[in-house]
Amino acid sequence: MVTVPTPAQSPIPPFELPLTIAASDIDELGHVNNVVYLGWVQDVAIAHWQQLTTAAQRERVVWVALRHEIDYLAEAVPGDTVFARTWTGTAQGLRHPRHTEIIRRSSDGGEKVLARAVTQWCPLDRASGRPARLPAEMAPWFGKASP
Repeated sequence: MVTVPTPAQSPIPPFELPLTIAASDIDELGHVNNVVYLGWVQDVAIAHWQQLTTAAQRERVVWVALRHEIDYLAEAVPGDTVFARTWTGTAQGLRHPRHTEIIRRSSDGGEKVLARAVTQWCPLDRASGRPARLPAEMAPWFGKASP
């Protein structure tokens, strides 16, 4: 069994993004369609990357998803207050895992995890479009020593 790091075990602090449930997100069963969760996983990853990096860093590095795994645990419905929480794991070679939870927050502050995902991302050199190691200042974000 694979051990999934908790947000507290991430090399960098977790990041949270509030989410809005749009009418177009709702499927024939009356809840958020599973495909929407995948979009949210990508949205929070992009938002976190934007928050972590400078424009110059984003000019050097771009990401491509190699694999997504999602476990759907509970449904989200119109009116729910939901957010995505993401954190990084430890990179192995050019595979950089990013963990995400989609969470419903109740009015009393309680939280229920609706979905858990892990995405394997690969950094690319933006100029060449080829896989590349992260620059020294970014490598520790994924538990790697600086190259």
